[in-house]
Amino acid sequence: MAARRTEVFSSADAAWLRMEDPTNLMMITGVLMFDEPLDVARLHQIIEERLLVFDRFRMRVKPGRSPDALPEWEIDPYFNLHAHIHRIALPAPGGKCELQALVSDLMSTPLDFSKPLWHFHIVENYNGGSAALCRLHHAIADGIALVQVLLSLTDEQRDVPPAVAGIRRGEGNNNPVEAFLLPAVRSLSNALASAGALVNESRELLEDPTRMIDAARTGLSGVQALNKLLFMPADPPTLFKGALGVQKRAAWSEPIPLDDVRRVGSMFRCTINDVLLNAVAGALRRYMTSRGAIVDGLNIRAVVPVNLRPPGPITRLGNHFSLVFLDLPVGIEDPFDRLLELKRRMEGIKGSPEAAIAFGILNTIGVMPQQMAELVVDIFGSKATAVMTNVPGPRQRIYLAGSPIRQIMFWVPQAGHLGLGVSIFSYAGDVLIGIAVDAGLVPDPDTIVAAFHSEFRDVLRLARIVTGGEALEYARTAGE
Repeated sequence: MAARRTEVFSSADAAWLRMEDPTNLMMITGVLMFDEPLDVARLHQIIEERLLVFDRFRMRVKPGRSPDALPEWEIDPYFNLHAHIHRIALPAPGGKCELQALVSDLMSTPLDFSKPLWHFHIVENYNGGSAALCRLHHAIADGIALVQVLLSLTDEQRDVPPAVAGIRRGEGNNNPVEAFLLPAVRSLSNALASAGALVNESRELLEDPTRMIDAARTGLSGVQALNKLLFMPADPPTLFKGALGVQKRAAWSEPIPLDDVRRVGSMFRCTINDVLLNAVAGALRRYMTSRGAIVDGLNIRAVVPVNLRPPGPITRLGNHFSLVFLDLPVGIEDPFDRLLELKRRMEGIKGSPEAAIAFGILNTIGVMPQQMAELVVDIFGSKATAVMTNVPGPRQRIYLAGSPIRQIMFWVPQAGHLGLGVSIFSYAGDVLIGIAVDAGLVPDPDTIVAAFHSEFRDVLRLARIVTGGEALEYARTAGE
C-alpha cells in the first residue's frame, strides 16, 4: 500500500505542536545503556524495517492550508535515514556524568522541523560500552505509544533473524511488547471506567472531545471535576517555579530493586507508584529545606498522564491520553504519614472523571487561535509545578541490535512551561528515577536524586525491621 502523502493533524496532536517553545521543547527523550558497543549497521536495518513502517516517521510538519486550519503531516520528499542517526563519542572518562551532560545538551536542542521530528544519537565510549539516545516530538504520539514503538525495535534474544522478528510482531498475541507496556498510572485511568460510559461507551467518545465533556457533565462528579480544573488556585511559588531558560539538566538514579519497593508497599498496603512518588515528594522537601525554603504544610501539584488507549499493541500513533492533578504532600516531614496521605489522595483521583475533562481541554487547545491557546496553556501551567510519569518496561532483559540493554531511562516534556519533570521507569527487576529540570531554577538535579535515595532508604530500613528481614542489597550499596 502506498504511503499517504499528507495527513491532517488531530486536534490533540496539534496542541502539543503549539506548545513548542525554545524554553520548553515538546520532545520525549530516552536513553538506553549497554555494556558493549552497539552494532550501528544492524540498528539502521532494524529502524528501517520496524520504525519506518509507521508513515509518521517519514513525515514532516506542513503548515495548515489557511491561518485557522490545522497543520498537516506530509511525506518528506528528501527523507534520508542517515540524517536521523548520528554517532558521537563521550569525552573521557566517558562515565555517567558525561552521559548526563550529553543528555542535558540534547534535551535543550530543538529538533529540525524541516525533517521528520525524531533523531537517534549512538553514543560510543560510555563505561566501556555504548548508549543510544533518542528524541521524538510529542506531536508524533504520546509517551506510552512512543515507548512501545521504541521497544518494538528490541528482541527477547540476542540473535533474532529480521524476517522472524517481523513476522512475530505481526501476530498480535506473540508480540513481546504487548504484555508489559501498560502504564503504571493504569489505576488512574480506571477512574474513567468507573465514571460510567466515559471510556467504555465507544471509541467515538474518545474521538469527540465535546461529547466527552458533555458525558462527564451529566453527573455531579463531572461538574465537580470541571470546576476543580478551571478554578483550582495557582500552585504556590517555590524553587521549582519561575521563568524558564533554554538550558535543561537531566539526571537519573542508580537502579533500585523492585522487590524492595514491593516490600515497602506491602507493609503499608500501598502501590509501587505510591511508594516511589512518596520518596520523590520527600526528596523535593529535602532539596527545598537544604536551600532554606519553608516547607511546613506545603503542597505542590504534579501533572500525571493517564493512558486512554485500550490494552494491546499500538496500531496507530497520535496522542490518546489525558492528565490529572495530584497534590504532593511535601509539607509532611514524617515519611510514613506522608505515604498514607499520598495514598489517600491517589485513591481520591481514581473515583473522579477529571481525566475525561482534561482530555477535552487538550483537544480544544489544538483548534484554538495561537494566542488564546498560549493563554490556556499558561493558565493550566500555573496550577502545577511538575510533570510526573511512571511507565513499567519489560520484566526481562531485552536486546537492541543484538546487544543486551542494561538500563533504560526517559523523560517527557514539561508542558505548560513547567520547570520540573520526574520519570519512573522499571525494567528487568529494577526501577530508575529520572529528573529533568530547567538549569536556571535547579542547576543540580543530582542533589534531588541523592535525596530520593535517602528517602527510600529510610522507609526500606523500617520495612526491614518490621518484617524481620535481612539487610537488602540496595540498603548496603546505598551507604549504610
